[in-house]
Amino acid sequence: MSNVELNQGEIKVKFIEPKKGKISFSNLGITKEATSLKNGLLRLVFDFEGIGKHSYFQVPTIEIFYKENMAETHWVCEFNGETILDKLDHHGHSTVMLLNRKVLSNLEQHHENCLIVHAEFPQVANLDLEKSSINFFK
Repeated sequence: MSNVELNQGEIKVKFIEPKKGKISFSNLGITKEATSLKNGLLRLVFDFEGIGKHSYFQVPTIEIFYKENMAETHWVCEFNGETILDKLDHHGHSTVMLLNRKVLSNLEQHHENCLIVHAEFPQVANLDLEKSSINFFK
């Protein structure tokens, strides 16, 4: 389904095939080593290159849960170099990002298809891998 690489400040998930439905971060293969964001920055890369024929979920969704109550978080999503979401989330333990599947489809390329999520937390954050999830494909 996917391969996961952990680099300093980045979690990269390379999809081998489109996986249908809601998938937790732990089921993607993201490990505990990636859960603590000591500098308050997160970069998640979802690489769809080479997954073959696929259909996006009606509203592709990324849900990120964290153990701390955050005052304000800043989220930016890019797909193939284009910003498709830029939002501030206020007060809480989670953020939900709803993506436009038509925008994703229109920006798709033959070779490289990469969704990058940038997050800025006002303090140290610890991700909840069981609750955090994605739902990209149907």
